[in-house]
Amino acid sequence: MIDEEIPDQGIRLRTPSPRDGAALWEVARETGTLDLNSSYLYLLLARDFADTCVIAEHDGQVVGFASGYRRPRRPEVLFLWQVGIVPAFQGAGLGKRLVGAFLRQPGADRASLLETTISPDNEASRALFRSIARELDTDCEVTPCFAADDFPDAGHEAEELFTIGPYRPSALNHLAP
Repeated sequence: MIDEEIPDQGIRLRTPSPRDGAALWEVARETGTLDLNSSYLYLLLARDFADTCVIAEHDGQVVGFASGYRRPRRPEVLFLWQVGIVPAFQGAGLGKRLVGAFLRQPGADRASLLETTISPDNEASRALFRSIARELDTDCEVTPCFAADDFPDAGHEAEELFTIGPYRPSALNHLAP
């Protein structure tokens, strides 16, 4: 389980517990950019997927999270579903630190590929994941994943699949807090 300090920012990275589910939902809502799912889903993430999720706390308040899961039919793949950071903490490298902690969680053990989907206009996330690939000294392949018309809600952008890896477990030290 993750429990790491980022002393220069006063932030603690840790594994969530079910009591953190509501805070995950609040962070996702506060970003204003993430697809906001039901509060129930965030409760389930904090309870059933804690081994593949990590939260960032500042002064006891959840200010960010990374959530994901192992792909059931491809256990070498760790899928990063959402990275959410409240606006006051964005732009200071917390996203990369959350992803690094996410990759060191027990549920990521023996994974060698990281996947995530990103919309074509989300330049910040695209740059973040390309940077992570460089720091892991591996490839970042971008392929189509979901077309805009795959989504039932009008106006949802297409999502491209970013596949980073394969990476070596020792390379994860480059993403340490």
